[in-house]
Amino acid sequence: MQIPVFETLSVSLDQGVARIALNRPDKANAINLRMWDELRESMRWLARTEAARVGILEARGRHFCAGLDLGTFDALRQLTADGCEGRARERLREHILDIQDTVTAIERCPKPVIASVHAACVGGGIDIIAACDLRYASTQAWFCVKEIDVGLVADVGTLQRLPRLVGEGLAREMAFTGRRVDGTEAQAIRLVNRCFASDEALAEGVGAVARTLAEKSPLAMRGTKHMLNHARDHRIGDGLEHVATWNAAMLYSQDLEEAVNAAREKRRPVFRD
Repeated sequence: MQIPVFETLSVSLDQGVARIALNRPDKANAINLRMWDELRESMRWLARTEAARVGILEARGRHFCAGLDLGTFDALRQLTADGCEGRARERLREHILDIQDTVTAIERCPKPVIASVHAACVGGGIDIIAACDLRYASTQAWFCVKEIDVGLVADVGTLQRLPRLVGEGLAREMAFTGRRVDGTEAQAIRLVNRCFASDEALAEGVGAVARTLAEKSPLAMRGTKHMLNHARDHRIGDGLEHVATWNAAMLYSQDLEEAVNAAREKRRPVFRD
């Protein structure tokens, strides 16, 4: 099993828990085009690596993420340049859709991904954490949908996912005003699952959650994430029919056998990757 080496991310794997860290600390982890691409590649690696059962998305340095690297605008302009204005705009749209896909890759990954946020989480950082399954922060963390203050419409997923997390009114307030939401408020509005008293407590708490998830049935965990994503986007009846079909195929697994045997023998179950 090979740990990937990236330019803008660092990756490690220990006892089923993969840690994927934004790693441009000198730029406050501002997101450039390479980081978008490597984020998607890291999710593909997590998905196909059997020994990795859960992912923690964290960051190196002083801040979690300062948002989009402003040099990205010039890079996109060069990549989409064309003598025909229509074709240039067509290319730009294709690049925007591709960047959206790099974040959707977090949702598409069949394994749970936990965001661990310290200090600033701005702009593109919100796009990323909103696509994660669980979000945790420290009291030192703060969140900001910053695009409005630089004359942009957020286009990588925040405006689509944030209302489902915090509700329509608060999502509109954050997007319209660009105000900061601190870690304590983030917990109160359900942007994060829990706010820890310090960065050290955050790291310890997120690690404990990840280890708990890594001990569960990997097959059941993948199915549960798939069903939650499906239920979010479909009617209740559609979701019930879909999960019935899934369990008709997956129910009688080695994981189920192990769970039943472990309960009978009064021990902790041990599941295969």
